[in-house]
Amino acid sequence: MQKLIDGVHYFQNVGFRQQQELFERLAGGQNPEACFITCSDSRIDPNLITNAKPGQLFIVRNAGNVIPCYGTSNNGELAAVEFAVGVLGVKDIIVCGHTHCGAMKGVLNPQSLDSLPTLKRWLSHCDSTAEIIKDHYSHLSGEELYTATAEENVLVQLEHLRTLPIIASRASRGIINLHGWMYKFETGEVFVYDSAIGQFAKLGEDNGLGIK
Repeated sequence: MQKLIDGVHYFQNVGFRQQQELFERLAGGQNPEACFITCSDSRIDPNLITNAKPGQLFIVRNAGNVIPCYGTSNNGELAAVEFAVGVLGVKDIIVCGHTHCGAMKGVLNPQSLDSLPTLKRWLSHCDSTAEIIKDHYSHLSGEELYTATAEENVLVQLEHLRTLPIIASRASRGIINLHGWMYKFETGEVFVYDSAIGQFAKLGEDNGLGIK
């Protein structure tokens, strides 16, 4: 805890002063470029991997980068997205999964969550992911299986996003874009889902897939 307190002091004395003009401008309002939905895992930092400054990303985080479908009670995730789109005018929404995701291991092994009933109920929003994995990925095991689960979960949660009326309406008119990303811890690489080929392709490569 002391490291965090020391970090606050450093920010106030050094970091804030270096960007004081930016923070003063942000006090007047926000105009984020994208809504970034990702896992609560401490190893993933949306601002770090996108080199974004404060005010550029509207971030929503939870265990497993889950988006419950519209109509689910106490749906803080869709409430946040609705605000980002309807009030802030965000036109790009990113759902970003990651490798070595503990939540995805729980999705595949729900019995391991018996002592964590709240988390187990939460991950029921990934039941479709579990079914897809069971039907199509029985040939995989270990980390390959967990990575495939994380990837499929990103796509499932994108579908859940489309159940929000404001998203469905704007997506049908082509005025909002939904993106599926996967972050690889050990290399820092980001992979983006390309619907044209039905797979994730590395971001930042001229690979002929339209992913740059």
